[in-house]
Amino acid sequence: MADHNFDLVVLGGGSAGYAAAIRAKQLGQTVALVEKDKLGGTCLHRGCVPTKAILHAGEVADAVEDGARLGVNLKLEGIDGAKIAAFRDGIVSGKFKGLQGLLKAKKIDVFAGEGRLVDAKTVQVGDDKLIAKNVVLATGSFSRSIPGLEITGNVITSDQALLMDWVPQRAVVLGGGVIGLEFASLWRALGAEVTIIEGLPHLAPAEDEAISKALERAYKKRGINFQLSTKFESVTQDEYGVHVKTDKGGETIDGDVLLVAIGRGPVTQNIGLEEVGVETDRGFVLVNDKLETNVPGVYAIGDITPGLQLAHRSFQHGIFVAEQIAGQSPVLVEDKNVPKVTYCEPQVASVGLSEKKAAEEYGADNITAYEYNLAGNAKSSILGTAGFVKAIRVNDGPVVGIHMIGARVGELVGEAQLIVNWDAYPEDVAQLVHAHPTQVETIGEAMMALAGRPLHAI
Repeated sequence: MADHNFDLVVLGGGSAGYAAAIRAKQLGQTVALVEKDKLGGTCLHRGCVPTKAILHAGEVADAVEDGARLGVNLKLEGIDGAKIAAFRDGIVSGKFKGLQGLLKAKKIDVFAGEGRLVDAKTVQVGDDKLIAKNVVLATGSFSRSIPGLEITGNVITSDQALLMDWVPQRAVVLGGGVIGLEFASLWRALGAEVTIIEGLPHLAPAEDEAISKALERAYKKRGINFQLSTKFESVTQDEYGVHVKTDKGGETIDGDVLLVAIGRGPVTQNIGLEEVGVETDRGFVLVNDKLETNVPGVYAIGDITPGLQLAHRSFQHGIFVAEQIAGQSPVLVEDKNVPKVTYCEPQVASVGLSEKKAAEEYGADNITAYEYNLAGNAKSSILGTAGFVKAIRVNDGPVVGIHMIGARVGELVGEAQLIVNWDAYPEDVAQLVHAHPTQVETIGEAMMALAGRPLHAI
């Protein structure tokens, strides 16, 4: 057994963990990074990157159908699931090799194996004992299921869905949040019949209600079925696929697969939290505004902390905690102001408060909401997309929320998050120049309208 001493030990090599390690190294700290599986974690291997790779295949399939509108007559000869899988795996493999090379170049010590807190200053990895001034927990998340609903056979989570090299003809999706919406969109683009079951009154229930309603209209137009305010009851499997029962009159929904997409839970079991006395709530590690747990010198970041489970939030957490430990005074962006994107078709992107939340915080009479329809935007018309940009301001105050739906609007969220996080007034942004013809003009138009000086709007 060997002892190793570091300034910082990071338990988990996903988005949060490797960001913390890299930033700490930049700040002159000695760092050990512990990873039991593959560097890059869920995002790189079972989440963001492979999902978006196969979603791009869906976009290409949709483009074939759209060709006739432009006078480009195309024919979709078929879908090769094995080639889509190979494309997905190639993207992941390339990014994985790049990350390994980056950490090697940064001279970060990586310990392969399952780490466990022994005390507030020590992490055990096999026969190695890593002793540090500070420990950062970044063990990530896993795909949750409903109690009693076993993930087996053709009842799958996104983990299994991302390993598929075939496209289902019929798919049932349990959950109308980000993961469920993206797989429903993908499978529909590749020719499947899709039914979404959502227990809440709307798809994308975490978004502004206007966005949710617009997405429901778009999904209906695409032929994606969904049942809202519907509870899952049971599923059976046989040689013909899955048979799902809900609380709606005993109706059975048949499919080749049932994707369970009800969210993700924290990976915090068996890492020594109880022994060291780290406080948790339903498995999530509780932290203060410095991301420090109740045990001094032990920090937690990313998906194991309560709040949004997004890779870019995890990057931010990692950078923040490394700077905090190094004695700097970093700023932590609140979850409400972290940009969110759902890569379905049409895309959904948002940052800041919904109209309902803004009314609750500032009073309904003290805010103004405005929607700029993409129909007035030349680039959106060229792309053939419907949708809108909705902006919410405090009267005589800053913009506190921007919400968008339409093709490619995820690419616009960069400016949106700058406006919201810098407390910009619409009058500030209205003076800036937005290139024409681009979709980002829609944000400029919304700002001009809120500033009382609309150009391409009535």
